[in-house]
Formats: sequence, C-alpha cells, structure tokens
Amino acid sequence: MTRILESSKYLSLIAVISLLLAALAAYFWGAVKTYDTIVLIVTTAGKDPFITVSLIEIVDAFLIATGLLLFSVSLYELMISHLNLPEWMLAHNLHDLKAKLSSIIVLVVIVKFVEKLVDTKDYQGIFYYALAVGIVSATLIAFSHFGKKD
Repeated sequence: MTRILESSKYLSLIAVISLLLAALAAYFWGAVKTYDTIVLIVTTAGKDPFITVSLIEIVDAFLIATGLLLFSVSLYELMISHLNLPEWMLAHNLHDLKAKLSSIIVLVVIVKFVEKLVDTKDYQGIFYYALAVGIVSATLIAFSHFGKKD
C-alpha cells in the first residue's frame, strides 16, 4: 500500500502535461494575436483606434501563457522532482502556488479592465466594473500577503 501511495505522486503529471500544453497553445495564441496586430498596424498605417486594445490583448495572452508555464513547472517541482530553473519561476509549497495564481489573476483582471476602459462609453458601468476589479484585486492581494507562513 505504501508503494502505491508513494507512486501516486505521478498522477500530478496529468496536470503538469496539461498545463504545459495549455501554455504552448496560449503562447501560439499570443503569437497569432501579434501577427494580426502587426497586419492591422501596417494596413491602417497605425490609424486604427483598436490598435491599443490589440496590443493590450497581446500582453494578456502572453501573461496567461506564462502563468500556465509557471504552474506547470512549479507543480512538477512540488510533486515530482527538483528542476534546475531560476527560483522566481518556482513555487515551493501550495501557498506559494496559490499566491502566484492570485498575482496572475490580478494582472489579467486589470488588463481586461484597461481593455474595457479604452473601448467604452458607459461611464457608470465602467465605474462599477472598476469597483469590482478593485475589490477582487484587494482580496487576492490580501490573501497572498496575510496567508504567508513564516
């Protein structure tokens, strides 16, 4: 029974590989968005008002891709074996992993807010959206800060 339980750590490879494939797809998604934005800039001589939004969407795609990669390697490091990677890329316990997720969620939510801000005429709606973004961000930041184990 002990051997079965000790070997069960390899079940996490399903998550590691899935996250790695998702990261690869998200990087490709970001590259396609980059290509589309370059085409938009060239064909409109930089005059299309949605270029700014497209550039923000590129950042968003690569941010998500990088987050997926970080989760993949951190989960491998936590569950399977040590990796020779920079320390900032790795989470050393589940709290660190959740804190990284919180940070990425905050950044993605803020990027989505900026996208919406650039492309809105509904100022009351954007105000309420900003409040929601602020509350979610503050909650996640507080969780990351106060949940640390010293």
